[in-house]
Amino acid sequence: MSNLFSDCKYLTSAYKINQLPDDEGMEIAFAGRSNSGKSTTINALTNHRGLAKVSKTPGRTQLFNCFEFKPNMRLVDLPGYGYAKVPLKMRKHWDKEIENYLINRDCLIGVVIIMDIRHPMKEFDEQMISWAHNSGLHSHVLLNKADKLNNSEIKKTLMKVTREIARFSESTTCQVFSALRKTGRTELSQILTPWFTEENN
Repeated sequence: MSNLFSDCKYLTSAYKINQLPDDEGMEIAFAGRSNSGKSTTINALTNHRGLAKVSKTPGRTQLFNCFEFKPNMRLVDLPGYGYAKVPLKMRKHWDKEIENYLINRDCLIGVVIIMDIRHPMKEFDEQMISWAHNSGLHSHVLLNKADKLNNSEIKKTLMKVTREIARFSESTTCQVFSALRKTGRTELSQILTPWFTEENN
């Protein structure tokens, strides 16, 4: 199966949402805590190792980073939330801009919520799932860093998280993922591709 996202290219970065590309077309956002592996996930999905800048220091994604794979079809790497060791003023700016983006961005059609499989379903993760559901957007949870657990632990965590997600949304899907080993990349592509094709019909 061809990968819709294989021709993805860096488009622009924005400090504020009014610096983003025109609010038209379709885009999905990648959200998650600062140490969840958002940038590495985008690189795995697009099969471009250096597309999204990756750092071992959590919180390095301090901008809205936009990538385009077809005209007016974009992936947006949101600033990480939670644990980042950055000044309080910067964290407040992120919180405000992320909220503005989620509420006011008309071309947003879905959200991929990335979690460290060892520490899933934190408060903001739950809020994101609930918000996406109530807003009628597509939403998908990635349990990243599955390479850190054995198969028994993976299955147990997946079952537990799936039950917890159901408390907030009946439509949110969930999968195990390893951006490092690219485990689950095909499944992720197969889940996200219809989000764009369905909206086009």
